Order: sequence, then C-alpha cells, then structure tokens
Amino acid sequence: MLVHLQAMAIETIHIDAFLSLAQQHPVFDVRSPAEFEHAHIPQAFSLPLFTNEERTIVGTHYKQINKQQAIKTALPFFAQKMVPMIETVENILKTNNNIQSTVLVHCWRGGMRSAGVAWLLNLYGFQVYTLQGGYKAYRQWVLHQFEKKYVLRVIGGYTGSGKTKILQQLAKQQYPVIDLEGLARHKGSAFGGLDTPAQPTQEMFENNLATQLYQLQTKAVKHNATIWLEDESQRIGNINIPLSFFEQMRHAPVYFFNIPFEARLDEIMLTYGSAPKEKIVNAILRIKKRLGGLATKNAINFLLEDNIKDCFAILLQYYDKAYTKGLYNRAHVEQMVTKLDAPSTNASNNTYLLTTLLKTKQDG
Repeated sequence: MLVHLQAMAIETIHIDAFLSLAQQHPVFDVRSPAEFEHAHIPQAFSLPLFTNEERTIVGTHYKQINKQQAIKTALPFFAQKMVPMIETVENILKTNNNIQSTVLVHCWRGGMRSAGVAWLLNLYGFQVYTLQGGYKAYRQWVLHQFEKKYVLRVIGGYTGSGKTKILQQLAKQQYPVIDLEGLARHKGSAFGGLDTPAQPTQEMFENNLATQLYQLQTKAVKHNATIWLEDESQRIGNINIPLSFFEQMRHAPVYFFNIPFEARLDEIMLTYGSAPKEKIVNAILRIKKRLGGLATKNAINFLLEDNIKDCFAILLQYYDKAYTKGLYNRAHVEQMVTKLDAPSTNASNNTYLLTTLLKTKQDG
C-alpha cells in the first residue's frame, strides 16, 4: 500500500508542529513496552525498538563502557526487528485507511532510538518526522497546559445528583466538556473505584487531560470557549488533579443542583446497590476515621442485614457534610454558586434547566 517515492529527508520538529501533524498522521512511540505502558502520548502506537530486557542491557553498556559498545550491542536487537517494524507500520496505516505515507516517531529524548527507527522507515519510503526532545519535551508541554488560563464552569451537587450524566448531556449538545472522573476511571468517593477498570498512572491521566484541553482550545466549538467540568476534590481515587488547574476550578462559577436526599439515595442505590458486599465493607472501612466508629458500625450492620438503603443513607449523610464543607471553602462563595432546585436526578430535565438558565443570562 506504500507509494514508493524517493524518500524525503527526515525532519525533526518542535512539539507544537508534532502535535499538529499528529491530528492527521500516526505517532509511533519507539520506547520500551514498560515505558509506553507507564504513560504515552494519547493515541500513539507502541513500536518498541528494544524489549524491556534489551533496553536494560544496552543502557548498561552505554553507562559502563561507552556509546560505541552500546551501539554494537543494540544493532543485533534492531536487525531482527526491522522487517516486523516496517510491516507493523504498514498495517496500522492500512487499518486506519491512511493512504499517505507520513509517520511521526519519538523516543524518550529524541536520541538514538528514534533516529534509528526513523532511518529505517525513511529508507523504506515513509516520510518521517521526529520529535525534538522526544517524550521528555512532550511532558514539558503537558505541564504547561495546566498553567494556561481557561474559562471554566463547574457542575455542582451533593453525591448522587447525577452530575456526570449532566455533563454527558451537555457534551451531546456540543458544549465543551471534560469528564475528570472518566479520565481518572474513578467516581471520586471511597466507592468510586467499585467494579471499574484500574486507574491510569498519574502521568497518563495528566497526558489525557492536557490533550483534551488542547483539543477543546484548538477545535471549533458551538458554544464559545467555556469548558464544563464536574465539581471535584483535588484527589480522585489515586489520581491528583494538577494543582494549577485545580485552583482554576476552585475559582470558577458553580451551578449547584439542589436535589432531595431521597432522590439522590435512589440514584446511589442504582449505581452501587448491586456491588459485592465485601467491596462495600472495604470502602466503608477506608473512611472509618472520618465517618466515625458508631456510624461505621451501623452502616456495616445494615449492609450485613441486607438493608442496603439504610447503609447508604448513613454514607450519603457523611458525604453531604463533606461536600458542603468543600463547596463553601471558596472565596466569594455567594457570588460563585448558583443554585438550581430540581425534584429528581433526571439528567435530561436537569440539563434543560441549566441551559435555559444560561440562555436567560445571555439574553439578559
């Protein structure tokens, strides 16, 4: 499928140009599988030059002997992978219906690994761009994204208000939305990790968040540059929202959905009621110190008696108090929080309530 033209020179480009091209052409990460698994550029393909073990061997020779010996050690490893690497790239281009032969390649620092693979692919006939500074430069770009200023709006409400579902409804209506809990693979409370996939590494979470911020800023959107998020504490499970971005969230206007306790309790029952009792008990024990000994004992006893609703009622009361403390621990909170009274957790109705309010404000 490759159009065999005379190969153009390999070009090393800055991170901004690299990410711009990455929207149209595949990115190949030639670091080891372990490096890739820990964190990588979102949507990149793993094309490791060395296995984890081979990387260790080559690196040891580089540090303990010299560069030349490291290259001699690396060449046999590289040689046996040349044809499979070319075929992998061809297959990915074909699978993604990419009729062009342009590919992007990077390693950790933009050094020998990306240079070697770029040489091979370019020799074969691909137009190859490498990333100046490698993945390390990408990580600097990621951290810089959290220092930028954004126009943020926050969906608030006590636990069980269906805030994530409101975000999903807004996204369907083409509002710019970032689902932090979705990126963190965790719903935020001690129970947020029940029956969910393992959380990403902190670094991978940051990469995904930076990518979404970048895409929302660069793509044309229907409703201006405002980004909608859910009100969160800085920590979501084992993940931390980068401090500079979290501080912007804390200074953003909050649209607080005031929904009756019983309606929210029913929502919690739907979400967590069928979870294994052992996992629920473990989640309760994780907040024992903050919940208090008596409340912990009563919640677990209700659970063991199959009275799940009264168990969750105790926990919901605890989270209501914790959320109230966090909500009002804001500067100028009276001006920052707009309350919307809603009778239920129906996401469609509550989204309509919000968008109607926004339209009224715009018209006013």
